[in-house]
Amino acid sequence: AVVRRIIEPKGLLLPQYSNAPQLVYIERGRGMTGALFPGCAETFQESQQQGGSSRVQDRHQKIRRFRQGDILALPAGVAHWCYNDGNEPVVAVYVLDTSNSNNQLDMSPRHFYLAGNVEEEFRQQFESGREGSRPEPYSTSRRKRQQGSCNNLFCGIDSRLLAEAFNIDLSLARKLQSESDFRGSIVRVEGVELDIVRPARTEQERIEQVEPCRDGGRCPVGGAGGHCNGIEETFCTMRMRENIADPSRADVFVPEVGRLSTVNSHNLPILRWLRLSASYVVLRNDAVRLPHWYLNAHSIMYAVRGQGRVQVVDEYGYSVFDGNFREGQVLVVPQNFVVVKRSDCDLFEYVAFNTNDNAMTNDLAGRTSALRAMPVEVIANAFQVSVEDARSIKFSREETTFALSRSRSVPIAEA
Repeated sequence: AVVRRIIEPKGLLLPQYSNAPQLVYIERGRGMTGALFPGCAETFQESQQQGGSSRVQDRHQKIRRFRQGDILALPAGVAHWCYNDGNEPVVAVYVLDTSNSNNQLDMSPRHFYLAGNVEEEFRQQFESGREGSRPEPYSTSRRKRQQGSCNNLFCGIDSRLLAEAFNIDLSLARKLQSESDFRGSIVRVEGVELDIVRPARTEQERIEQVEPCRDGGRCPVGGAGGHCNGIEETFCTMRMRENIADPSRADVFVPEVGRLSTVNSHNLPILRWLRLSASYVVLRNDAVRLPHWYLNAHSIMYAVRGQGRVQVVDEYGYSVFDGNFREGQVLVVPQNFVVVKRSDCDLFEYVAFNTNDNAMTNDLAGRTSALRAMPVEVIANAFQVSVEDARSIKFSREETTFALSRSRSVPIAEA
């Protein structure tokens, strides 16, 4: 499932969790988020001078900053909130992998809100889906009959039990149920700014700095001996963010043609737990992402900027998709289906969310392709061509991953 959220300045996404692990791509803007890991210490706290002696000093779990181009990893069942402290809207694209083994419910995506009175994002899909796709005890209509207009997790609990659980009076306990709150899942923060304990931006960026490992990966500063085995990151302080839109961290780069950046369990160990990964691709000047397939993952593509021509081919050689793919659209490429992409403008950018923490691709054309790995004689006999033609098929394309289109006017099928 895919969700695209826009959080305006001073907007707060109410705390919630999902039944499926999520990868979040920050398409635009910057802000902060808190992931609420069970049992972890409240390591951010007010000082005595800041809090004063007349009230209890605030303490909470770690705050993590995010910015444009970041991938955020959110485990299933781990509640989080987001706040936009910038001057422009935050645009965030969420992908939920409901087929992941960490989801022990059915395949329906669910958001569990700790606050507010939020209308269920996926209700329309549930009501228009297959009959019986969602068990009756969890249907929207039945919950509405039981709870009236209240939708958060506290609504189904007797307010007197809530008062006892939190050791507060009954009127305050009823406010947890947000029965008269109709602001939705994103609310505007009252006052000048959200006043929480956090390091200054430059200091936090220094804390989150990473350094190269001996084996070519990346791990937190201070990791013993520079080895990336994941042990250096404690459960409560593990990195959840990696920027993949920064050109300086490209894994594949061809000037004026394109670049590719990947985040997987090697450079962001939390993804080993989520079994997800992502890549960011930029195509310039009608460049082509050479035809390829994913060996071990489905790929969910989201177009960030511009548009391109995409073809997807199944095991029968049938083109299951052949069309334009433009900004704001989502396209699913199943495992092992061959896909080829070409930019239809000066700049085409997309992010691919993959259902494996170490998603692997194999090209059909180019220097590192499957055909390049075959003997010329095998190619000649397989395609019933001469040895010279087989050599041309094998060696004519020397680039890998990306290539310039032969002509801006030639369609993919002819090129």
